[in-house]
Amino acid sequence: MFTRWWTANLLHKKHLPRAGKRWTQYVLIGTLSLSLTGCSLLPAEPEEEVLPPITPPTISKKPEYEVRTETIETKVSASGKLMSQREEKAYFTLDGMHVKELYVKPGDKVKAGQQIAVLDVEELNKQIRQKKLQIRKSEVQMKETLRKKEEMDPVEYEEAVITFEEQRQELSDLEEQVGKSTLGAPFSGTVLSVEVEKGAAVKAYDPIATIADTANLVVAATFAKQDLEVIAAGMKAEVDINGAGVHQGTIKVMPVNLGSDSNGGNNGGEGKPPAQDSLDTYVIVEMDKWPKGLNRGTPLTVSVVTKRKEDAVLIPISALRSIGSRTYVQVVEADGSKREVDVEAGQQTSTDVEILKGLTPGQKVVGR
Repeated sequence: MFTRWWTANLLHKKHLPRAGKRWTQYVLIGTLSLSLTGCSLLPAEPEEEVLPPITPPTISKKPEYEVRTETIETKVSASGKLMSQREEKAYFTLDGMHVKELYVKPGDKVKAGQQIAVLDVEELNKQIRQKKLQIRKSEVQMKETLRKKEEMDPVEYEEAVITFEEQRQELSDLEEQVGKSTLGAPFSGTVLSVEVEKGAAVKAYDPIATIADTANLVVAATFAKQDLEVIAAGMKAEVDINGAGVHQGTIKVMPVNLGSDSNGGNNGGEGKPPAQDSLDTYVIVEMDKWPKGLNRGTPLTVSVVTKRKEDAVLIPISALRSIGSRTYVQVVEADGSKREVDVEAGQQTSTDVEILKGLTPGQKVVGR
């Protein structure tokens, strides 16, 4: 610093006397103190920032799988339900009538012929009474006509007889309609549903109630069209019933009506009977053993094994690769290197694929 040469001169013996030297020493001490204080007043230098070490990203290693031998199965599955072997919709054949009484509700047990509902036929009964009075008058006239038969023109006589018979036929038709105003159960079973309320107007063939024989249930499933081509009666089936577990069975009946139903899918009315949910449109499975407590309508799934092979050479389906018509895998060598190997694939499931040619058990292949 600049004080070095100045204090050096002050301390030189040739220039200062003894008293002056003492004064000079005081000045030197003060100067040094000021210098040190001044240095302490300078701002502190910032500390150097310590940066964390940079680690290069690691490249993820693709999974490797061992070629193994196991049993492989190809299955087709379909949803279905428990259905009654006999199930019908009950309906009236009279048109434009009102429901007078309903005698059942869903869940009721009924016997064959038991009344389900009755229509209000008071107007028909009035017509019947009037028609009977007309016929009584006509009977008196007819007796007179018979007495004069020989005197009457044959055509006139024949017309009188026809008119009398028409009146009797009209009365018979009215009485027949009244007889159709009562709806009975077609067979013994359980009322599944009631489609109308008391007082409601109904048309001919409108569904009134659905009756089912719930004591005799079957497993019914709807398979896709392409799956129906690979299954047949007699094949083993696995039935997974909702809430009742998995059970074994056999395909008993294949569907015979794969098109639209003969009723055109109608729900009744318009002079046509309501469409029935026929078992003919389902694959029917016969259970080896029925669990207890099953109810009609319970959903289920039916699975059928269409192909099965034991000791098949398998790899995960994610390890199979293809480019165009080429199918191949990446095989891991003993030294860790990889090479491509062409393979021939067989059966496939949702997780595994069978290798017919190209691989042997124990090798390792690279996944994706």
